[in-house]
Amino acid sequence: MSEATPEKQKRLVLIDGSGYIFRAYHGLPPLTRKSDGLPIGAVSGFCNMLFKLIKENRGDDAPSHLAVIFDAGSKTFRNELYDQYKAHRPPAPEDLIPQFPLIREATRAFGLPAVEMENFEADDLICTYTHLAKKDGFKVTIISSDKDLMQLVDDDVSLMDPVKGTLVGREGVIEKFGVPPELVVDAQALIGDSADNVPGAPGIGVKTAAQLLLEYGNLDNVLARASEIKQEKRRQTLIDFREQILLSRQLVTLRCDSPTPVDIDTFILKEPEQDVLAAFLALMEFNTLAKRVGGNSLSLLQASSALDKLPTAPILRPLYGAPKKGPAEAAIQPVHRETYECVQTMEALEKWIACAYEAHVIAIDTETDDLSASHSGLVGISLAVGVNQACYIPLAHTSNEGFDFGDGGGLQQIDFKQAIAALKPLFENPTILKVGQNIKYDLSVLHRHGIDVTPYDDTMLISYVLEGGVHGHGMDELSELHLGHTPITFKQVAGSGKQAKSFKYVGLKEATEYAAEDADVTLRLWHILKPRLAQQGLLTVYETLERQMPATLSEMELAGIRIDPAILQSLSHDFGTRMNAIEQEAQALVGRPFNMNSPQQLGAIFYDEMQLPGGKRTASGQWATDVKVLEELAESGQPLARMLLDYRQMAKLKGTYTDALVGYADKTTQRIHTSFHLAATPTGRLSSNEPNLQNIPIRNAEGRKIRQAFIAKPGHKLISADYSQIELRILAHIGDIPQLKQAFARGDDIHAMTASEMFGVPMDEMTSEIRRRAKAINFGIIYGISGFGLANQLGIERGEAGRYIETYFDRFPGIKAYMDVTKAFVNANGFVTTLMGRKIHIPEINGKGAIKSFAERAAINAPIQGTAADVIRRAMMRMPKALLDAGFATKMLLQVHDELIFEAPDAEVETVMPLIKDIMSNAYLPAYEISVPLVVEAHAALNWDEAH
Repeated sequence: MSEATPEKQKRLVLIDGSGYIFRAYHGLPPLTRKSDGLPIGAVSGFCNMLFKLIKENRGDDAPSHLAVIFDAGSKTFRNELYDQYKAHRPPAPEDLIPQFPLIREATRAFGLPAVEMENFEADDLICTYTHLAKKDGFKVTIISSDKDLMQLVDDDVSLMDPVKGTLVGREGVIEKFGVPPELVVDAQALIGDSADNVPGAPGIGVKTAAQLLLEYGNLDNVLARASEIKQEKRRQTLIDFREQILLSRQLVTLRCDSPTPVDIDTFILKEPEQDVLAAFLALMEFNTLAKRVGGNSLSLLQASSALDKLPTAPILRPLYGAPKKGPAEAAIQPVHRETYECVQTMEALEKWIACAYEAHVIAIDTETDDLSASHSGLVGISLAVGVNQACYIPLAHTSNEGFDFGDGGGLQQIDFKQAIAALKPLFENPTILKVGQNIKYDLSVLHRHGIDVTPYDDTMLISYVLEGGVHGHGMDELSELHLGHTPITFKQVAGSGKQAKSFKYVGLKEATEYAAEDADVTLRLWHILKPRLAQQGLLTVYETLERQMPATLSEMELAGIRIDPAILQSLSHDFGTRMNAIEQEAQALVGRPFNMNSPQQLGAIFYDEMQLPGGKRTASGQWATDVKVLEELAESGQPLARMLLDYRQMAKLKGTYTDALVGYADKTTQRIHTSFHLAATPTGRLSSNEPNLQNIPIRNAEGRKIRQAFIAKPGHKLISADYSQIELRILAHIGDIPQLKQAFARGDDIHAMTASEMFGVPMDEMTSEIRRRAKAINFGIIYGISGFGLANQLGIERGEAGRYIETYFDRFPGIKAYMDVTKAFVNANGFVTTLMGRKIHIPEINGKGAIKSFAERAAINAPIQGTAADVIRRAMMRMPKALLDAGFATKMLLQVHDELIFEAPDAEVETVMPLIKDIMSNAYLPAYEISVPLVVEAHAALNWDEAH
């Protein structure tokens, strides 16, 4: 390449960046960076295409000016004209999304402008720059396969197909559209464009459009003289759809007056800075291309330093793992709390904010006066920018007699609103990575004060992906495990029991040591744990199954779900009345009063007074009367045991739900804001508490009555969208069971089909009892059920149950093979994996006897349940954006195992349900192909029970 001389014809080449990106992405197999698993296939292809273009365009015909034009976002002014414009386009592939900013950096590394403008498409910028260049005497070549750009072709403007490398001039446009370039817009207005969702005129294609335009001269004439057209259908279409056609013309017309973010003079083609280009190629690990390009060979640290010459180079470091000097080694240095600073002035805060911008990766943490993320008050914020470089910013501490706030007892704090306003740009800056421990809580607290933190990492979730099932993932435990450091506990600074006080009353010295240490430790953990994701091949699992979940769940938790306190209070009264009745009936049966909740008294009644056989004593010497014992006694015909089971069920429903739920509701909105836990189960399933909404019974009438108390707000409905038998479907796929897969594909009754296969009973002669037995086996197999367990469940002899299981494995040998392979794998490795790659550790597999048997059963179930959990996570992460992009006001409120609950305006219910079902049914794509359809059933009603 060489700079243009004044005597040469000025030639401008404009590259359609999006076309290059998708050609690079789809034209090459998936490629990841070896050091950390970062997807880089599209970046590699883009760089090679760019290098080839520049290399091949030298000499007299070389461009004097060159720029790459990108789309800035999915929404433009055209969406304001027509909300369905490009609305049906699927989201970009998940492994392509992190490559978009890298491709822009690649463009700059080659010394080329990367141009984009919010609210305008790349085509509009290309049109504008082409228009300006022609005025200035340029010849223009547009490299793109986008047919919309054919409207720009003339004697000074040509279009180059990036695939074939051929130029498209006037004749090529006529060959494509049947009309010259000046009529392309009119032709497209009639034809429409299915790719962009431009409606056009129904039934009019390229040939008809060309015929009409060549006969009448232009679109305005066609529409003005539509009544003269002989063909009745064509005539009526032009008359009936006139406004739609004119709207389509607006949509396809490129704007030649769009804002130009940079001047065309900056497009002068020049040699790239060799050290910058070499730095970028080294960081991307494009060794082959680096050799072809030539220049310096750089170490990674040299590359990292040279990269600073790129204006937005910080993006490459925190988000995509560019190397730093010994972060893991630095992270295990001793903790020095005396270095932490209490920030009490705006001047001090501004210094810390400046340090944060320099650091590119910071840890953040919030301190509040309550555990509720939806209602707590923000007391202070801590930041860490490096090892032992942390601070605490008190915002709402309150003087309380007896506590020392430091500095002679004075309490100096920055004005709350002023501090929030200063921190907001930092916390929302896309080039600064914010690291948190259980960051979901912080996202919720800060959102309520107008701050939407992005981008972020969560050390709790990184640890969960690495070692789910091995240990807990709380900060204190991780600190001791990885740093050998025991942090200050909350109880140490705020007390416990009756002596406990709100954090807002904690002295600033103690608060600073505690809060700043949390941020410091979190940042250290990130430096140690994040690289392990790539080293262990788990980076994709974190990025696609975990990283976005805190923001998704935060939004759900803050939305909450409405309850009707009157229904719950009525149910509490009913349950209490029934408990009293059961107690009186039980005491009458025994012949004397006794305590229904006393295991000691119950054991004495059953085994001392009634002399029932088979009693077992606990370690303390008392008779065992747990639920399992009572169920066995009830099945043997003991009415007292049945009464006790009913009594305990009523007591649980009353105490855990109908009494407690009212207390959890916001007094103003009557909405309950549960807290979801992402790292609580080894398989990836969510749990919730305060209150726990995952375990409300649904298999009995009483549990369903509780769900009736969960209601939609006025003018809305609740939508329940539930995966149908998802775990059985996943089992059919994993075990490759032809009969099950075919039955699911046909939509058969899977339990009846299983019974027919096992027992040789035709489907039309199936009895409910035979189907019930097959259903018990189907679901039992998922959990590794034994002959003994199945016998208890069906009330049959153990030998008969064993024969059922043998028959099942004979009919479906793939299931037995899956179980055997899984057992062997977990015994050899200590873990199993889901279809999406989640690693589920099962340390109990090293136990003996019953413990080992339990671990093997858990291993059989874990890939199935874990894959189901992964699928619904992927659906949840995609749902908010999909709803927003489609223009819906519907909100996702709850997740309960395989079910998602939404609140939708009445007017949206029928149109939003197909979108919800589609996202859920296809959530596993494009990461994996499942050979069995995932069916989602969705219903809407005024309350949760009726919607389910």
